[in-house]
Amino acid sequence: MPEVNISLFSQSLHFLDRNVFDRLVKKHKSDKHHKGLNSWTHLVSMLFCHLSKSTSVREISDGLRSAAGNLNHLGVEKSPCKSSVSYINAHRKWELFRDYYFALLERYEPSLARRRQYAHKLKRKIFLLDATTISLCLSLFDWAKFRTRKGGIKLHTVLDYDTALPVFLNMTEAGRHESKEAPADFFPAGSVAVMDRAYINFEYLNNLDSRGVFFVTRLKSNADVKTIQSYWTSGKQEHIISDKDIKLLGLQVSKKYPGKLRAIEVYDKKSEQYLVLLTNNLFWTADTISQLYKARWDIEVFFKQIKQVLRIKTFVGTSANAVLIQVWTAMISILLLKYLQNRAKHKWHLSNLAAMLRTHLFSKIDMWRWLDHPFIKSNPPPNDLPLLKLL
Repeated sequence: MPEVNISLFSQSLHFLDRNVFDRLVKKHKSDKHHKGLNSWTHLVSMLFCHLSKSTSVREISDGLRSAAGNLNHLGVEKSPCKSSVSYINAHRKWELFRDYYFALLERYEPSLARRRQYAHKLKRKIFLLDATTISLCLSLFDWAKFRTRKGGIKLHTVLDYDTALPVFLNMTEAGRHESKEAPADFFPAGSVAVMDRAYINFEYLNNLDSRGVFFVTRLKSNADVKTIQSYWTSGKQEHIISDKDIKLLGLQVSKKYPGKLRAIEVYDKKSEQYLVLLTNNLFWTADTISQLYKARWDIEVFFKQIKQVLRIKTFVGTSANAVLIQVWTAMISILLLKYLQNRAKHKWHLSNLAAMLRTHLFSKIDMWRWLDHPFIKSNPPPNDLPLLKLL
């Protein structure tokens, strides 16, 4: 594989639009009084933190210092010291990195589109809602109190099913319930919101229905409902147990959602459980509804990926601002990795790509040659080799 003059890390940064970033820096005035560590150097430092899985600001500083001859290719004048990274993580506005993530997502969205595994007949935007909890040491993160002796944060996320990347993300204390943080006016009319039963809030669901948004979720086992009409289910779809229209009973609940709903009971072979799915769509097949709910697993995979591949379970800063900066730079990192994964000819698993990139971060090899053909194939021995004669 021929060598090039710049490292893989430098080549990766070329996919980040510097002009857009500079405009956002001016908008947020984040370079005002920056004391030597400008916003771009800060971004490069945090991306290095994620891609190299650095565990502290010292490792970030030492890692970039070790690339002394390559810093100018990164757009960085000098490697930051650990105290500068700590200070700027605590004081620079985290909103800069959030806005940059969404700007990059808008630009690269067509390149990130995946082959849709479920609901391929639906020409609609599908969104997946869920939240994940990250435990923190309460003595260090005293602002993130969860329980008496435990701290934590919760990342409330809306994932675009087509790109498997967040289009909404909010951080709260770990005790905050999912239904309290579900975005109200986020989903466009005609789209589909798929969520777990933690989001069951009938006032919220009625709000979605009134704006023409379809939802698929799970009905709680203690829900008081009345069956209006039952439908015949095909014997070819053994996982569909029943399909019926229902109405909610109870004075308060029926006021929150007075309309008709649909309940579909399915059998999940993997978990060996019977699930009752709830939706406001009365026309799609029961199998389509079940496949839509099955697609919700993608957001669980996303949470697993960011926790395994990036530096998201432990933090290099202890303030809320530093944590949010690390979260949003993690989103930029996962976007970059998925863009490289989608464009490469080699069928990378994301975890393998991240691990291999971490190994070769400062190797000077051509990015696309390496992504397309990461392993050198050895030539098989010729068939006409003379046999050794035994004496």
